[in-house]
Amino acid sequence: MIMLENFVRSQNAWNEIFGKAPMAFPLTQDSINELARDIDSQLSPENLMQDGEAPVAAIINKRRYLNTVAAELEQYAQNAGLDIPSFYN
Repeated sequence: MIMLENFVRSQNAWNEIFGKAPMAFPLTQDSINELARDIDSQLSPENLMQDGEAPVAAIINKRRYLNTVAAELEQYAQNAGLDIPSFYN
């Protein structure tokens, strides 16, 4: 769950900028749902490819990272007995 933990830390840094409360482990269902939405957003073509400006290697690495985070989030939810989030990308 290392990638998931890193992703949560990253999201918490952004949340702090915007005055949102940080997420903490153990994650709640609301936190899991929010993380799933954040992953979906980052996997959208315009964000993933930075409107065509990102190098191909960076796109591949970022997609691999986000897919790993999504898989870890699904496993976390299952282990915690929570609803498994839906991903659209």
